[in-house]
Formats: sequence, C-alpha cells, structure tokens
Amino acid sequence: MLTIKKVISPNLHDSPPKAARSQAVEASPLKVLIVDGHFLVREALCDLLKELESSAIFMEAADGHQAVQLAAEQDNIGLVLLGMNVPDRDDFTVLSRIRAHLPMASVVVLLDQPDRATVVKALNLGARGVISKSEKRQILIHALQLVFAGSIYIPREILIREEPESKPANVNLTDRQLDVLVLMMQGKCNKAICRDLQLAVPTVKNHVTAILKALNVSNRTEAVIAAGVRGWLSPRSNRSQQTLASSFASISTITLQAPVPAVACRG
Repeated sequence: MLTIKKVISPNLHDSPPKAARSQAVEASPLKVLIVDGHFLVREALCDLLKELESSAIFMEAADGHQAVQLAAEQDNIGLVLLGMNVPDRDDFTVLSRIRAHLPMASVVVLLDQPDRATVVKALNLGARGVISKSEKRQILIHALQLVFAGSIYIPREILIREEPESKPANVNLTDRQLDVLVLMMQGKCNKAICRDLQLAVPTVKNHVTAILKALNVSNRTEAVIAAGVRGWLSPRSNRSQQTLASSFASISTITLQAPVPAVACRG
C-alpha cells in the first residue's frame, strides 16, 4: 500500500535570520520517498529523517512497482532512500526508472553489504550516495546531511586498498589538471568547471581525459573513488577542502563531493 504522511514536529535546527525565515515559509517542504521491502526499516528511516528535516513529507513504497509509480506521479520529490532489496524488480532497474522520473532528486542507495562493483554501478546510474544498513545511527545522519548539502557519500570500505597509495605529486598531473580534479570532486560538470576556471569546453574535456588516464580509470565516478582511495580530500589545499578534512577526521567513513554522470549539472 502506498503511504503518504506529513510529519509535524518542532524544528530541531537553530532559528535562521528573519530573511531566511521568510524564504523558508514560501518554500515547499522536502518530499522524501522511502523504498524498502520491510515496514520496520521504512519506519526507522522516517524517524531518522525527522531529526534532519522536521517539516518533511514522507512517502513509502514496499516494492519497485510502487516506487516507480510514486516517482512518476510525484515529480517534486527531493530525496529518495532506496533499499536494494525490492521484492518484485531488479534493484538497478528501479534505480534507473526513479532517476528517469526524478532527474533532480538526490537518490541514496541502502545496501546490506556494500561491494565496490555495486557501489560504482549505483553511482554511475545517478545515486548521490551509498550507505550500509549496518552503519551506526550517527554516521547515517552525517551521510544524509552531506547528501542534503550536495555531496556524494561513499563507504570507507570501498575506498580501502591494501597497498600503499601514491601522493598527488606522484601522479603525472599538471597544476591546471589538479584544479579541474578539485572541481570534479566538488560535483562540478564540465560547463561549471569552464566558468570557474575561465577555460574553453574542449580544454576542460582534454584535462578530464588526462586525469582519467593518469588515475587509470574509465570515468569520472571512478576518478573520484581513486582520489579517495589515495586519501586525497583534494589535491590542492583551500579553505573549503580544509572544512571537509575536519569532517573526515570526525568519523570513520570517507565522504566525497563528486560528480555523477547521470546527475544534472548544478551551476
């Protein structure tokens, strides 16, 4: 059965400035679609999200058919939590269909036991994060906060390798290519990188190709994962990356701001 319920509870966040409050009144509440075959899992996720977005409207689907139906009917859904255990359809087919209906929504995939192949495939299909269902509550909250902020969340175990990793200096990238990689890790598409660095589109495409070759990967998602494997928050230090560094130090999971090919360009 499809379920829609509006959550009404006190705002858990600090009061914003007067201008921000005025804008917030006009803004529509966040709509969240939770997809999982288990009722108790869906309820637990609703309770968790209330801590982050107290005015959110929650919709629940118990299988892939219901999830795709809601995605088609509710085009203003902002966040989808997709448990990869839907009983009636292939999980990746459901993910693709949801992304097709909701190209601007942030989709977070929930897995029992994340593995590298599944994580990479989910990211390539447009997921903004992959979270293990066994993670501690605080890490789940932190991961969702990052997704709300426009980041991508990648489980630490996916980034771990046994062999020592090279430093940025050991990878044959120019300063400008490192600048491009920083912006790739911030979720910027080629056009946005062009604007930020004042470069032509063909020049940025050439830099991206060089980065993929230097990191020995075939696409942008793998490039971001490869940078994370090497322990790079960013190859170049700046204030925003130092802020990310402090976040990384506080938890035992690596998170990256990263581009996903299926996600529409953001600015």
